[in-house]
Amino acid sequence: MARVTIVGGGYGGITLAKALDGIAEVTLVEQKDAFVHHAASLRAAVDKEWSERIFLPYDKLLINGRVVRGTAMAVKGTTVQVSGEGDIQADHLVLATGTNYPFPAKHLESTTAIAKARIERVRVCLESAKRALILGAGAVGLEFAGELTSAFPDLRVTIVEAGPTILPQGDYKAELRDSIAAQLAERGVEIITGDTLAYLPPIDVGGLAPFRVTTTGGRTIEADIWFRAYGACAATGFLGEDYDEIRRYDGTIRVDDKLRVIDHPGVWAIGDIADVRESNRAQHARDHAAVVAQNIQDIMAGREPSASYTPQSDLVVLPLGPVGGASQVLKDGMRVVEGPEFTNRIKGEDLFTENLREQLGLVG
Repeated sequence: MARVTIVGGGYGGITLAKALDGIAEVTLVEQKDAFVHHAASLRAAVDKEWSERIFLPYDKLLINGRVVRGTAMAVKGTTVQVSGEGDIQADHLVLATGTNYPFPAKHLESTTAIAKARIERVRVCLESAKRALILGAGAVGLEFAGELTSAFPDLRVTIVEAGPTILPQGDYKAELRDSIAAQLAERGVEIITGDTLAYLPPIDVGGLAPFRVTTTGGRTIEADIWFRAYGACAATGFLGEDYDEIRRYDGTIRVDDKLRVIDHPGVWAIGDIADVRESNRAQHARDHAAVVAQNIQDIMAGREPSASYTPQSDLVVLPLGPVGGASQVLKDGMRVVEGPEFTNRIKGEDLFTENLREQLGLVG
């Protein structure tokens, strides 16, 4: 039976591990003590109930394979060195470590108790804050503004975006941007585009303390709490110099259409760390996992890898709290924009949590 090591227990990692469990000897390496449902992290920052729901155990994910808790320290060929475990050898190594991103959209703490404490601190601060500043008007910044204004209707939110418009990166229709901007304007959110701060606020992200900052355009902004919603970087720092030639400026690593890592036999990459020119979405990571699962099974059966991956169109389901939002989706092969009702039905209330619980074996 082929040995498959998967580094990273995010959306792509757990999908691949479950697909190969029982077919191969699967080892899933993850530094966190629980799966973190990052798609719901912004809701958790404002809702105490959700801060409990986003942390889900790995205990029932695999029947035959194993989950090893530890940090990937280095990779040599298809062998990964793991803190507290030593070298784990495999026939196939799948890199699925995702991206690092500022809190509260992502949690880098490896211990659930510490992550929950940090969330609780932010929520307590938000209860006393009157003005909030968000830097970045991409999907994360806009979604967080929606969560903040839903949970704290009296909170005055300002968003500063360096680009000329909201959602500056990605092939999004103007109708989507207009819908999101109009809904946030109705909630009193001020959106400043084409400008940046001259310096960052003098307090920690998520901390409560009144401050004043100025922008390079000469604006003065006053707030009590602030958050950063930009700066995603692929978590590939554990990869050595032999990856330098195939690593891009954002940390992603080059793969072919089968999702094999270029010039590294037996190594695959899925999810946000793969240099696939598409938006970073949980569903894309799952789709990558399906391709690699098929290709590894092909190799195990003595066949050439048969599955290829084609980058997907820029789609988004962007809720603005439990009620509100807009989406860009495919219908009959055409990109269309849907409003709050569709968005809430797809993601707004549940944030895909029940599907994830089922995948992790926590239902029934």
